[in-house]
Amino acid sequence: MQGKGNHMKVLWLCNIMLPAFARHEGIEYTNREGWLSGSFDKISAQRKMGKCDIDLAVCFPVPEHEKWDKKEVDGVVFYAFHEDLNTPEVYKPELETRFQEIISDYDPDVVHIFGTEFPHSLAMIKAFGKPERTLLGIQGLCTAIANEYMADLPENVRKDATLRDRLKNDSLMEQQAKFRLRGENEINMIKLAGHITGRTSFDREAVLAINPEAKYHYMNETMREDFYEGTWKEADAVPHSIFLSQGDYPLKGFHFILQALPALIEKYPDTHVYVAGNSIIGGIDRKTVTVPNENGVQIKGSRYPLFMRISAYGKYLKILIAKGHLKNNVTILGKLSAAQMKEQYLKASVFVCPSIIENSPNSVGEAMLLGVPTVASRTGGIPSMLDDGRDGILFEPGDVKGLTEAILQIWEEKVITDVYCENARAHARMTHDADINYARLLEIYHALG
Repeated sequence: MQGKGNHMKVLWLCNIMLPAFARHEGIEYTNREGWLSGSFDKISAQRKMGKCDIDLAVCFPVPEHEKWDKKEVDGVVFYAFHEDLNTPEVYKPELETRFQEIISDYDPDVVHIFGTEFPHSLAMIKAFGKPERTLLGIQGLCTAIANEYMADLPENVRKDATLRDRLKNDSLMEQQAKFRLRGENEINMIKLAGHITGRTSFDREAVLAINPEAKYHYMNETMREDFYEGTWKEADAVPHSIFLSQGDYPLKGFHFILQALPALIEKYPDTHVYVAGNSIIGGIDRKTVTVPNENGVQIKGSRYPLFMRISAYGKYLKILIAKGHLKNNVTILGKLSAAQMKEQYLKASVFVCPSIIENSPNSVGEAMLLGVPTVASRTGGIPSMLDDGRDGILFEPGDVKGLTEAILQIWEEKVITDVYCENARAHARMTHDADINYARLLEIYHALG
């Protein structure tokens, strides 16, 4: 069965509104899941040149006040559905009904589901009911996240619950329990999907342990276009500046960097950490962000005082900052666009991914593409992306001393660091080659359709 003119009809299910659609509609969008834009832009460009035999439809969750069901933009059909993304641990059977409507309207040959993090993925697998033509893309793994969620936090922090945590039923213990529930949904998805894409030995082993019958397809991700241009140069970087792509929950390991800072500052008093993403410790400072916001987006502060909205993890970060006298050495930048992220990578003397668990973090791929000196945890799928001692330095997750030594090595052994940067860039250009990844995606679609 094929779409019009022997074209194959593929339906995507995404966790977020695609930036291409949001820009067309003039609405704010998130830069999370940058590989979606990478793949979408490539398919769109090839379609416009008449070189692509894929007809694409995309469905994604929209806020309750959005009342549309279906729109067409540049030959791509977009479908909306409503889902409370604040309760991703709760399975919502009513989504199956909405997805059945979308499936009967579009009549896809293949359904490609991006990610296992939300219950809508399970609802789509059930609604479509054709495992042999269902492709489930692994992003993060909720089961692994649940197991590692506390990220070596002290017992008293794990059990702490602030006013915000109690009002939202969202303490660290409750957050971990929610990830366990999400993990149960994820296991069901993996059991029901006939075909699965992944890109690391970590996700391959995890998936095949749950469903040995599934056909595993190896497929790398294409990053957003911004990161394929430009190269890190030491002369343009701010000495002893450290960049983190996020730090708003324990998994991301911001606390490890704060624990490493006193020793780094002792040796290099100008050491400074810049963190992108949500701030859970109050003030955002964007003085170093010179690239303007996209779509005139305003970065607004909260109307509630910090004591009312701080989480137990945020409180712990504040304690570490106070204890280490780090207030003047830490800057939270807030949410950044791709162009703004790129500016920060290129300004940093080192990019650090201190996460306790990751599958294949975009940030590591982006930093490597730009040739930024990179230090990351040896965890999950990261060793499949970055060769330790060749592309950068890996340290044992949670090992603050190892993290400190790795950063110092980057700063002090500049000749080796330059070699890391060149190797990382060359490695990432193969991993994230848009043409190769696009050809691989079509190959997988045709194998299913």
